[in-house]
Amino acid sequence: MNPIITLLDAKLHIAGSEILWREVIGNGFGLASAIGGMRRRVWAWPIGIAGNALLFTVFVGAIFHTPQQLNMAGQAGRQLIFIAVSGYGWWSWYRRATADTGREQRGVSPRWASARERWLLAAAMLLGTAGFAQLFGWIGSFGPWAEAWIFTGSALATYGMARGWAEFWLIWIAVDFVGIPLLVRAGYYPSATLYLIYAGFVVWGFLVWVRTLRRGADAGAPRDRVATAVADQ
Repeated sequence: MNPIITLLDAKLHIAGSEILWREVIGNGFGLASAIGGMRRRVWAWPIGIAGNALLFTVFVGAIFHTPQQLNMAGQAGRQLIFIAVSGYGWWSWYRRATADTGREQRGVSPRWASARERWLLAAAMLLGTAGFAQLFGWIGSFGPWAEAWIFTGSALATYGMARGWAEFWLIWIAVDFVGIPLLVRAGYYPSATLYLIYAGFVVWGFLVWVRTLRRGADAGAPRDRVATAVADQ
């Protein structure tokens, strides 16, 4: 049998419910990518892309025949936007890491977004949610407003991670706050569980980045300021 088809069809049976292995594996890759992101490692991006590709097939259930048989346009679309933005993040972090002559070779130096960048993020979040809610409603998506919020926030958080903005962790918290109940209602329990775990991890990741920023501020961080300037070019 074709191993790809075998992966697409493999299921777990728990308490009378069918759960796709690719949903579990895809979310596992997502969590591994988040851990790599917290540690600012370049490998976080390709691992995340692999998980996004698997999860795309999960959220177009009417096409790939998932147990839920639901098309969640926002959840599926965010996997595609993840892949696109992750390509930029992978390139940006790889460039930064190869220029780092230290032992750690981090992919990015954390910084706070400027006031202008924060206003742009807020405007993009509101306008994106309103616009995509109309699009997803027209497509016939499950929970168009919630999906639009998740879709827009996910795109902005991924871009913020690529740029090294510490605020991207806060955007993920806002995404998880809406995503968990939506996925529970839709019956995507592994994804909802991972969102719950991920929410706690996101708080941890934010604190780690804040601690890194404070250490840099206490030390004057001459090296990080130069790295940030290079990354912004």
